[in-house]
Amino acid sequence: MADEPVKQSRRDQILAAAAELFARHGFHGVGIDDIGAAVGISGPALYRHFRSKDAMLGEMLTQISQRLLDGGQARVEVATDPDHALRELIRWHVDFALDDPALITVQIRNLANLTDPDRRRVRALQRRYVEVWVEAIRKTSPEVDEPTARAAAHAVFGLINSTPHSAHLDRDQMAKLLSRMALASLSGALA
Repeated sequence: MADEPVKQSRRDQILAAAAELFARHGFHGVGIDDIGAAVGISGPALYRHFRSKDAMLGEMLTQISQRLLDGGQARVEVATDPDHALRELIRWHVDFALDDPALITVQIRNLANLTDPDRRRVRALQRRYVEVWVEAIRKTSPEVDEPTARAAAHAVFGLINSTPHSAHLDRDQMAKLLSRMALASLSGALA
């Protein structure tokens, strides 16, 4: 039984379809009827699951940010040393970007479309995720100050998050390339 796939909830199906549509057409280019059609229900039936398209985007971006934070923290907690922690953070973010390119695109393009409370929530989670990276970078390179570590983390995110536009190799090759590039960029910049 443990090997059976977990059935996606209707809310998760809606969010996945909305992410694909938002990534392809932009938040304002997608109507509630488009999202409903993508999951086989009427647009108005979506209101049983979400109060608005804005609420859908808010939940989507909050979930993305929480997932990144939780995954990053989990990998650092089990790492055997600082170098291992940094490699695991890179692997985690690369896997996320390659496995969910629509979510990366939506996250990059639609932060400004969130309501103020959702934007504050997402930004707080994102800051915490960045701090996981800053701490890992500083543990591997103690001479690096916090602003430099923070800038380096954001630069690596930019590299990895470019995958919706740059992933021209098969998934495994792209994962290896991105991981090597991210580690090399951090090693070179922080040496």
